Amino acid sequence: MNELRLNELLELDPMDVAFRNFLRPWRTVDLTERAPQIRIDLSETDDQYAVKAEIPGVRKEDIDVRIDGDQVTISAEVKKEKEEKDDGRLLRSERQYGYASRSFTLACDVDEGKADAKYENGVLQLKLPKKAATASKRLSIG
Repeated sequence: MNELRLNELLELDPMDVAFRNFLRPWRTVDLTERAPQIRIDLSETDDQYAVKAEIPGVRKEDIDVRIDGDQVTISAEVKKEKEEKDDGRLLRSERQYGYASRSFTLACDVDEGKADAKYENGVLQLKLPKKAATASKRLSIG
């Protein structure tokens, strides 16, 4: 027979826990050293979608845009290396890698052949023309 034992809430001294947490070293997070976050604005006209995606700190060679019918995927990879030297001696070397991806589905298929992308000042702009709707055909039964 197994015994199930629940931890009691009052088992720990709350003052002891608060005091231990107070003495822990504070950690600051440098927001520039995180993986990129992709924030998008999406607008639509009768014939196309317009996407503005903020991807700061990423080179345009490290951005990948894929279109599959009505699904769009934007992914970006950050690769940074820093070296600090003093009189030829290496004092510090840091490497940073990060990856982010964002996918969304549109109401209509995109015409991939006419799609356009431009990246400038940390903003990716996509023009995604809608694919022409095909008329349905009725089959006659013989």
